Amino acid sequence: TPSFLCRLTRCVRCPVAYHANDYCMAAGSVPLANNSFLCPNHFTPRKGCKNHEHINVSWCFVCSEGGSLLCCESCPAAFHRECLNIDMPQGSWFCNDCRAGKKPHYKDILWVKVGRYRWWPAEVTQPKNVPENIYRLRHEVGEFPVHFFGSKDYVWTYQARCFPYMEGDANNKEKMGKGADAVYKKALNEAAERFRELQAEKEMRQLQEDRKNDKKPPPYKHVKMNRLIGKVQIITADLSEIPRCNCKVSDENPCGIDSECINRMLMYECHPQVCPVEERCQNQCFTKRQYTEVEIFRTLSRGWGLCSVSDIKKGAFVNEYVGEVIDEDECRARIKHAQENNICNFYMLTLDKDRIIDAGPKGNQSRFMNHSCQPNCETQKWTVNGDTRVGLFALEDIPTGVELTFNYNLECLGNGKTVCKCGAPNCSGFLGVRPKPSSEDKVGKLKKKVAVKRKSQLEVTKEREDECFYCGDGGPIVSCKKLGCPKVYHADCLNLSKRPAGE
Repeated sequence: TPSFLCRLTRCVRCPVAYHANDYCMAAGSVPLANNSFLCPNHFTPRKGCKNHEHINVSWCFVCSEGGSLLCCESCPAAFHRECLNIDMPQGSWFCNDCRAGKKPHYKDILWVKVGRYRWWPAEVTQPKNVPENIYRLRHEVGEFPVHFFGSKDYVWTYQARCFPYMEGDANNKEKMGKGADAVYKKALNEAAERFRELQAEKEMRQLQEDRKNDKKPPPYKHVKMNRLIGKVQIITADLSEIPRCNCKVSDENPCGIDSECINRMLMYECHPQVCPVEERCQNQCFTKRQYTEVEIFRTLSRGWGLCSVSDIKKGAFVNEYVGEVIDEDECRARIKHAQENNICNFYMLTLDKDRIIDAGPKGNQSRFMNHSCQPNCETQKWTVNGDTRVGLFALEDIPTGVELTFNYNLECLGNGKTVCKCGAPNCSGFLGVRPKPSSEDKVGKLKKKVAVKRKSQLEVTKEREDECFYCGDGGPIVSCKKLGCPKVYHADCLNLSKRPAGE
């Protein structure tokens, strides 16, 4: 939290401390004199008060499915044990957010449960800003007022009966339910609009703070090639095993992007001692580190990113994704450590079934490339000197100054889905979820479907046979008039004295 905003204020009963402002102070805190307060951790539910009963959702926060769930004892969160990839805990269990001390804040959008009503979107409101009759209602330390969207209603609630609203929740059937009435739909629309408004304010505030402090990217060790960790090994092929292309020295761009180099087509990098065009070979980008010039910059809402310094041609090699090469056991251990320490940035990319590249502690500029549901770059696995390497290549012509992105194809691990902030028209809303099809894709699929249907109808309508179905000879024949039937007969074979009239 930016320390310049204001002073620290401390809880008089425990070590909790916050900056004394709405952005940091947990909702439900009770300010006292002399820079002190009572924090929400000291909430005590009243016996017999239904709005003080702890409640959990009936679906998993990771996969959104029901079933046997592991429930947090501090908030409504619930998970499948398999989705968290953990053993069944003994005794009380709290989710990662609650263990990290995360609390609702003023101006947060939440899903709130009251009585028998469905989960309803609401905004946390400062007690001083609610109507006087609402403020006078009995409430305890840890309770805060929320204003329900789609209505003028308020209620005092606390952490165990609410959870954060996330982008895309308005379209989530698990929360919205079936047969939503007009009031609820209005509430969802208002919540989505208010959420976007608050997110824009937060992003602008963060950008201004970052620019004021002129922050640098988080520290990491720059490396030029992959570094092996543990038992992981790099494969090296014998020269006799490396494929030789058929390019000629006389070619205009031997082994280039637009050439017919068989190695390039198969994503094999030519070896300098094997390629027939020798030093003229243009298919040694990994070995020679022929990277496109890029620049690290601060994005508006997605941290640090990577942008082009010059125009990049479609198909061009942008950079190699390098870092520490680890095995699956080490990967799981690092992810577990990150979850336990509330680390949300991952730089892991699968190399093959046994190896993963982790560009977190060590890497190059490619580690700053952000995700997009509509990327302008893609990862390609190339074979270089017998081993697999990962390169980032341009999917389209990229002008100078444009941010470089690729699709992470993330496997969701941990407490829940990670919100996607790429801003693409087809954005799915979460990392690891398939992007929404564009309108052009939908039209294309519809045309294809209609074409296939027409084709199948044409295939059903067969032409008439030339020979009698009974005797197999040609000559004057009688056709069956049933639609789609190709059979023909001689009148004699049907024991008819003459050709029938009509059908």
